[in-house]
Amino acid sequence: MLFEVRGFRFCSSARMLAALVFILLCVQPGHGQTCTEGFAYDRRSRQCIDVDECRTPPDVCRGDMQCVNQNGGYLCLPRRLYDQPFRPEIPALPEPVYPDSLDTFLPSLPRSVEPSYPRVRATAQCLLGYSPAEDGSCNDIDECETNSHHCNPTQVCINTAGGYTCSCTEGYWLIGGQCQDIDECRYGYCQQLCANVAGSYSCSCNPGFILNPDSRTCQDVDECEDEPCTHGCFNTYGSFMCNCDEGFELAADGTSCIDLDECSFSEFLCQHKCVNTPGSFSCVCPPGYYVFEDGRSCEDINECDTGNNTCTTAQVCFNFQGGNTCLDALQCHPPYIEVSDNQCMCSAENPACRDKPFTILYRHMDLSSGRSVPADIFQMQATTRYPGAFYIFQIKSGNEGREFYMRQTSNVSATLVLSRPVKGPREVVLDLEMVTVNNVINFRGSSIIRLTVFVSEHPF
Repeated sequence: MLFEVRGFRFCSSARMLAALVFILLCVQPGHGQTCTEGFAYDRRSRQCIDVDECRTPPDVCRGDMQCVNQNGGYLCLPRRLYDQPFRPEIPALPEPVYPDSLDTFLPSLPRSVEPSYPRVRATAQCLLGYSPAEDGSCNDIDECETNSHHCNPTQVCINTAGGYTCSCTEGYWLIGGQCQDIDECRYGYCQQLCANVAGSYSCSCNPGFILNPDSRTCQDVDECEDEPCTHGCFNTYGSFMCNCDEGFELAADGTSCIDLDECSFSEFLCQHKCVNTPGSFSCVCPPGYYVFEDGRSCEDINECDTGNNTCTTAQVCFNFQGGNTCLDALQCHPPYIEVSDNQCMCSAENPACRDKPFTILYRHMDLSSGRSVPADIFQMQATTRYPGAFYIFQIKSGNEGREFYMRQTSNVSATLVLSRPVKGPREVVLDLEMVTVNNVINFRGSSIIRLTVFVSEHPF
């Protein structure tokens, strides 16, 4: 015989009805309720009061069952328990003998008593949920094994002492009498990525992380251990960064390094020429120069001092920027005569010297190609001064391109000025004339400085 209680179930045979006072209730907890199952919250009394399930809904008990309201639930009992009278056995008594005249005055003994509540037979030996054993003991009935439970198909039956309870498997909860899947992803079960599945969930990690043994949290992966970078590697949270050695830059793939062409950054990186090398660069200089200590500028090699020249002992080595030349010994052409290593003189007593410069002085200088202008490059002045005389300075020859001019700085001196840039390599010979005029003695004469300018090939 089955007994149903809302939220509870009891199973027993008819012989166990005497133990109704020991009914064990199997409670299934509700979710999101103010009061427990079988009670409703009363706003006036501000407490939970019992719900009479026998009134709502109708026909709560099935078949030939009578609904009996209980505190926090209800019972479904067979209706015949209420219809069948309880007839206890009374021991037989000997019939007394009365006079016939008195029989009509003696009342008869009562034969039955109608109960006002359900009674069970006195022969019951076990509580509800138990069955009698051969040895006279009571064994628990496993309603789950005998399939005598009334759990919902979505629920799981769990046997208890004297009864059973209906529950949900892990990953489900009871809502409206049905087991519904719990979306664990809504409650942050996973640290990073979560995928809900029926009755469970699955955690995963973002790229750069691995799942910990707890299957929920994620741990950073040190990608640098696998040496993904060509040069240097720096591990970051969830990723990594590659860096390159000096002189290299990171390629588009983010892991390899390519050489930087430093020479393409600026044309002023080196004074002469820049040569790119893996991870660096080097400056080179043209012949006649060496790379200075700064590694970028070029310094002239004085071949005359180092002896790295082809001049003979009869020649004089003259060094200029980027090279050198060998000067032959001075030769004065008649009517001039040599008066020093670099000067020729034409005597006034010699008739052939009339209208010729009195002296010719030989000078040499070097000039960088493309030198900025204007620039003062050479000075000349009178060494002998006569009373009443004045001096005129001019370029007599060699200035066909008009790159030079004379600027007189005083009555006895002047400066040679570069007025236009001169490109080399080139050799320019200028005759700079100083004219001496003395009106007192009616004298006019001149002297020449023959200046040879060696213009270098490079602007340094």
